[in-house]
Amino acid sequence: MKKEDLAQLLAEVAAGRCPVEQAMDTLRHWPGEMLGCAHLDHQRRLRTGIPEVVFGEGKSAEQVAQIMRRMLARQETVLATRVDVAKAAAVIDLVPELTYHPAARMLTANLPELSDRDRRGTILVISAGTSDEPVAEEAVITATALGNPVARLYDAGVAGIHRLLGQRQAMDDASVLIVVAGMEGALPSVVGGLVSKPVIAVPTSVGYGVGLGGIAALLGMLNSCAPGVTVVNIDNGFGAACAAHAINGRV
Repeated sequence: MKKEDLAQLLAEVAAGRCPVEQAMDTLRHWPGEMLGCAHLDHQRRLRTGIPEVVFGEGKSAEQVAQIMRRMLARQETVLATRVDVAKAAAVIDLVPELTYHPAARMLTANLPELSDRDRRGTILVISAGTSDEPVAEEAVITATALGNPVARLYDAGVAGIHRLLGQRQAMDDASVLIVVAGMEGALPSVVGGLVSKPVIAVPTSVGYGVGLGGIAALLGMLNSCAPGVTVVNIDNGFGAACAAHAINGRV
């Protein structure tokens, strides 16, 4: 439940337009709801500004569908991350209202529409290479679902630095930048040296053997010489988008 929805419900009760019994029915599963496979936290968006999100990896299609069906019943924006193609198809068979984003490996429904009145600043998601796009797209879809305008700048790694430098206007226009890179993880340092905006670095597990599954990129980003670069965990596009959303709300 969003803060605005709860405030409206309480105002309706106070004005006598909504019987207490009806309000109680609306709040019947608030703040939590027990399912066979999960305990849903319907109050999370009210507390944190970010709704509960389903981590699809390790869950069966039936479990993901059950959770998302209950979340949809409350007309919330719903998200599931790390859902492969086969599992997504099985979930959508059970819950056809959902949309699958194959590049991001995410299921969504009820994505918000942006109005000029509610519009925040733009979050720019930059990826170093095409192989980094699954993590970058996870950040894009998450940030969009949270109500942020999002722009993409892909395949702009340091091996061809002119590709990045030719997009200075896009970087200047953004409120927050999410920079996704594998290999040695150098791109966030370069971006951090070009802008005065918050930069959130996302190391990916893309690279050759000595990259150690993203650890080399993670350590490179943690040791960035560009001041103010913040780093999330390996392949965590979702976490980067949540952080960018929180920052963007304060800009």
